[in-house]
Amino acid sequence: MPISKVSLINRSFSSVGRKIPNLSKVPSKYKSKAIKEAQLAVTEYFHSTRSIPYSYAEHISNNSFISISNLIANVDWSHSNFSRSVRKFLSYHPINEFQFFYESIGINYNEVPHFLPRNKFFFYEDSTVLNAACALAVFGFPWIKLGTLYREDSFLFSKEPQELKCRLAWFKEHYGFSNTSVIGICLAFPCVLSGELGGEIDGLFADLKTVFLDFHLGSCVEGNVDAWFAICVKIRVFYDLGLKKGEVGNILGRSKNVFVDFTLEHLIEKIEYFCRFGVSKEDVGLLLLEKPEVLSFDLNTRLISVKGILKYFGLSDEGFEIVYDKYFHVLGRNKMANLPHVMRAMDLQVWFFHKIKDGDHKLLDSYTMDDPEEDFDKSFSDTLEMIRLSRTPIHTMSKVNFAHGIGFGENASNVKVLALLHGTGSELQERFDCLLHLGIEFSKLCVMIRKMPKILSQKSDILKKKVNFLRQEMGFSLQELDSFPAFLCYNLENRIKPRHRFHVWLTEKGLSVQKYSIASMVATSEKQFIGRIYRIHPMAAKHWFECFMPKTPATE
Repeated sequence: MPISKVSLINRSFSSVGRKIPNLSKVPSKYKSKAIKEAQLAVTEYFHSTRSIPYSYAEHISNNSFISISNLIANVDWSHSNFSRSVRKFLSYHPINEFQFFYESIGINYNEVPHFLPRNKFFFYEDSTVLNAACALAVFGFPWIKLGTLYREDSFLFSKEPQELKCRLAWFKEHYGFSNTSVIGICLAFPCVLSGELGGEIDGLFADLKTVFLDFHLGSCVEGNVDAWFAICVKIRVFYDLGLKKGEVGNILGRSKNVFVDFTLEHLIEKIEYFCRFGVSKEDVGLLLLEKPEVLSFDLNTRLISVKGILKYFGLSDEGFEIVYDKYFHVLGRNKMANLPHVMRAMDLQVWFFHKIKDGDHKLLDSYTMDDPEEDFDKSFSDTLEMIRLSRTPIHTMSKVNFAHGIGFGENASNVKVLALLHGTGSELQERFDCLLHLGIEFSKLCVMIRKMPKILSQKSDILKKKVNFLRQEMGFSLQELDSFPAFLCYNLENRIKPRHRFHVWLTEKGLSVQKYSIASMVATSEKQFIGRIYRIHPMAAKHWFECFMPKTPATE
């Protein structure tokens, strides 16, 4: 998902997870002084001892707080001349220079070990990364943000400084961007510094030129790297959704308010909402660009009547009859936040999304439940009240929220379903997602759960083994579960496997030509099963007892 890439970018600027060492040797009132003097000593170390230009040595020492603090923790405190004590310590205890460097460019200290070169501690052993960083800093890249580039594309730090300088200069001259804008673009799209020129890179810059220059988005951006970077990251989100570089400059430009008026977090929240309809990510991206009003809609807090919103969006009476017959567990009240999965639970997600995309998007905002009693179900309301007064209201409400989240509405029939769901809300969601990933359709899985809620009372790895056995060894499709969802509730080792393999043996030996259904193989009681195979052949029953019958009882 594109969202994870954006999160990666955000984390590279964060100090979350940094564990500050205990400077117990230093009196509290002198800790600030100790840090400053240690930074000065480390700057002198890099500059004088390692011949690194002073400004870069200063960047490293001033932006490696945890590494500096670790160093201080190993030096005896001296109020009179602590910096001298640090310099003396450095003379006899060489530091891992790469560790200071990687922290200084903005990589979280806890992640620095993943980037350290093996068996190398000093820049003179391999100065490639440092030289690339210095070349980028000369152009104007903020030192502390170089980690953004490195985390996403470390290969570009293996390039020669002159190559980086030439490429950056070419971006300016060829496309008319300033240093600041080129830096913001490169931070959001590190591939432009390492990839082959032409193709996607040319397409990207052509789009950005259209957006920033032709549609004047550049005039809305403050003249600093952070502002350019923030806008470019939002633009990148749409490329990550599948929009083609070089083909969407005009639509991005016409939608410039999307990038100016809304935060990245808000944009991602809306993208995730519409992606839950199960449609293509590219369609979601185009929806937000073509209908940017939806970014302002409240899609979280409002209540909906499922019947009411279906009628409001124009579902025919015939269509509603189908919903009522097949998906009555979805009817009732729910939250607007759960609407995408409500539609998927009725297999109406494509119809509904295209209604939005084709011009009915404003109905999402204008829909309200005018009647406070609309679709109110007293039995479900009474159940919620009992839950609130119970000994475990938080645990039980997590199950209620899970059921609503996958599209189950507030109605009497779902009270029984909730009573048979065992596990926390997060555990139930994990098991539901596992079955989805195995290929079961969303709407069909919801119907299966309505018929047999105990399906979700098992761990994900057990469910996965059963589905894989059904498809790979038994040779059945997932459609068999539509009519017999209880298959997933039977014990795999003590019921499903031995009975199936015994039927295979009967067929191979020519003792049975009848092809039994999954239900007749698995769901038949032990007494009826023995009677059946005895009728097939008396010796077959003996073979079952001797070779196939499990030694432990077949629990269900």
